[in-house]
Parts: sequence; structure tokens; C-alpha cells
Amino acid sequence: MLEIKDLKVNYGVIQALKGISFEVNEGEVIALIGANGAGKTTTLQTISGMLTPTSGKILLHGTDISKVLGHKIVSMGLAHVPEGRRVFPGLTVLENLKMGAYTRSNKSEIADTLEKVYESFPRLKERQNQLAGTLSGGEQQMLAMGRALMSKPSIVLMDEPSMGLSPIYVDEIFNIIQSISDAGTTVLLVEQNAKKALAIADRAYVLETGNIVLSGDAKTLMNDDAIKKAYLGE
Repeated sequence: MLEIKDLKVNYGVIQALKGISFEVNEGEVIALIGANGAGKTTTLQTISGMLTPTSGKILLHGTDISKVLGHKIVSMGLAHVPEGRRVFPGLTVLENLKMGAYTRSNKSEIADTLEKVYESFPRLKERQNQLAGTLSGGEQQMLAMGRALMSKPSIVLMDEPSMGLSPIYVDEIFNIIQSISDAGTTVLLVEQNAKKALAIADRAYVLETGNIVLSGDAKTLMNDDAIKKAYLGE
């Protein structure tokens, strides 16, 4: 579904990604783990068109999207839940969700998707007329995820969905990611909580200073001594 080939990204003279290659197959949950500054967020932002790669290819369903504008990429079936949630604080929950469907035109299909989002996030339905800026951090994260699903994506990129949340919300967010996957949406997950990410992922890639240094089955990596020491605090 998604193939990254020798992707390089520069910030001025700094090379943030040094030629990474990986793939995401349909229906998988793929975890991208690594320390702060490893290039994880840069990878997601480049895939979704927020950054322009220096070189390399990004293939979505076989089509090179490395030079396609971000809003066009959304209409091709890829949605991005950014780090820090980025909800529209002055809009209501419902208005935020409708913003997620801006690339779609069929009103009855949008209404169907909204109902499905409300089924996945009952709290959003309860708070649909509340301003997004007044929600708790966990609720804002749910809103950011729900807004991404409103575009009816085939693949969702999630950047640090558990960051800054209380343990109870962290568990809830990961349960929701699992249910999104179970419903048939492919997930590429960047997450500091490597233990939680590996627990729900099929496969994982480890990024270090702009390079992929390790990849494999998520459960196998979870039991790797080097991974345990570096990322799992064991």
C-alpha cells in the first residue's frame, strides 16, 4: 500500500533522513520507533506532503506522491494525525469533524462516516457542540483521530498519539488504534511509548539519526535485548 524508497530530507544543511526505505502492507499496523530527533515526525510529514523530500520516492498504491500537494494526498486515501493534536480550538467538535471530510462531496456518505466515528468515539458525540479548545488532552486526541477518519482513509499516519496523556487515556487511545485497524484501516504509528506501540503492531522499524537500523516482527523486536535496553526501559 505504501512504499518508501531511499527517502532523503534536508533541513538546510542538516540531513534529517539519510535514505530510508520501508513498506506498509494493506491491513498492517506498522510502528516506527526511535529516540527524539531520530526523524520519525519528519518521515510522517514528508509522506503526507507537509515536507518536500530532497530525493527518493513515496509510492501510495503504486503512485509516486513525493511531489503531490498535501490536500491532494488526503483525497488519495491517506490521512495524518499530527503530533500535538492540532484541533481547531475555536470550532465545535462537530465542526472539527466536518473539516476532516473537506475532500468529500457526498453528504449522505459523510453522514454515515460521522455516525461510525461517533460509534468509535462516543465521548465526541456527547461533546459535539462543545468548543474543541475546552476538551481535555485525551478528548482532543480522540477528536484529531476522528477528524482523520472523516476523510475515509485507507491508511492513517499517527504521530505520538499518547504524548502527554494520563495512563488511563493512553490505554483508551491504544484500544481505539487497535479497533481502527480491526475495522480495516492500515496504520503507520510513530510513538514514544515503544512498549505499547510494539504490543499492537504487526511489524516495526527502528530509526536512529535518520537511518533505519533495525526492522522485523514487532513481537520479536519486543524481546530483543538491545531494543529492551534502548526503548523499553528494561
